[in-house]
Amino acid sequence: MKKINNLLLGAGLGVLALASCNGGKEAASLTVSGLNPTAFDTTLNGKSVELVTLKNANGMEVCLTNYGGRVVSISVPDKEGKLTDVVLGYDNIKQYADTLNSPSDYGSSVGRYANRIKGAKITVDGQEYKLRANDNENCLHGGGNSGWLNKVYDIQEKTDSTVIFAIEAPDGENGFPGNVKATATYWVKADNTLDICFSAITDKETVVNMTNHSYFNLGGDLSKTADDQVMYVNADKFTPSDAQYIPTGEIKDVTGTPMDFRKEHALSETINDTSFDQIKNATGYDHNWCLNTFKDGKGDDTQVAASLYSPTTGIFLEVFTNEPGLQVYTGNFQGTGIPGKHGVLYPKHASVCFESQKYPDSPTKFVAKTPGWEISNPFLKPGETYSSHLVYKFSVK
Repeated sequence: MKKINNLLLGAGLGVLALASCNGGKEAASLTVSGLNPTAFDTTLNGKSVELVTLKNANGMEVCLTNYGGRVVSISVPDKEGKLTDVVLGYDNIKQYADTLNSPSDYGSSVGRYANRIKGAKITVDGQEYKLRANDNENCLHGGGNSGWLNKVYDIQEKTDSTVIFAIEAPDGENGFPGNVKATATYWVKADNTLDICFSAITDKETVVNMTNHSYFNLGGDLSKTADDQVMYVNADKFTPSDAQYIPTGEIKDVTGTPMDFRKEHALSETINDTSFDQIKNATGYDHNWCLNTFKDGKGDDTQVAASLYSPTTGIFLEVFTNEPGLQVYTGNFQGTGIPGKHGVLYPKHASVCFESQKYPDSPTKFVAKTPGWEISNPFLKPGETYSSHLVYKFSVK
């Protein structure tokens, strides 16, 4: 999502104590995706960072770093059985941590509040809180470079197939109220599923909306666009946005518009349709769909919310969630010339993100009792537990 240069530019990480990525250690064996774990072995602000590798018996491999709780690579079999990395990112911690020269939200566990909040302010229990504005005058992804996507999560637990990242966010962080404790659990299952569970508690009422921000390209060549890939979104309606990507408050039917993916079709058929104002403003897709899988105040995470398919590799991705909304972002601000993994230059529209979520700007719209936003309650009170489930399931067809 996102105007990444505006999201992170201008602050850096300040007092980073960035140790040598090699750390004086012998070179480790490369991962299936070609990553060198020693390139992630460092210390940031006094906390250890590492590359965590999860696998299943089928050979699926997911590499993550606790810097931002990020997915760095996902390697799954294509139709020929060849393991293929299907997400964008960097191959070293130096680039991830350099928010001035290579800003990104690649693969991150986003919090405290994913997506945008209008005017960078919220009202909680009658009190207004001013948040950090990092996207025009709005707050995006919890405040950008000083949000969770650029914090070092603690590794609470890890096995060959599971890792639990944990973070403690102080009251007043980027203006948000409440001391929040949160976890992001990543589990590589036997059926080639990456199962993600987010959880949080607070000591003061606040807003929480966590998601994963992986950038998918299933085509096997990350230097090419994802436009030929075939997408499906299980949604009859979407939330239109203004020129700053803030929802207008309307909830519109997708029928007869380029937002209709109820019948799967290649992104190339509609992604450049500038006669439609929503695509013209975003130069692609950067929108929230109102999922049909969320009914009667509850999300059904056994039903497919969205899917993506590459005719080239045969890799098929299905997305499941218990959230009411799904932000689909098509890498509209890529093509910057900043090299990604293995030096690959990612073009514009090189990927597709599927971000499960409360609707964007829910803290504003829910308080204002905007029609349709009543199902998207972003508030978390003491004694309650925030729980969000997101599943990326891979197969071939």
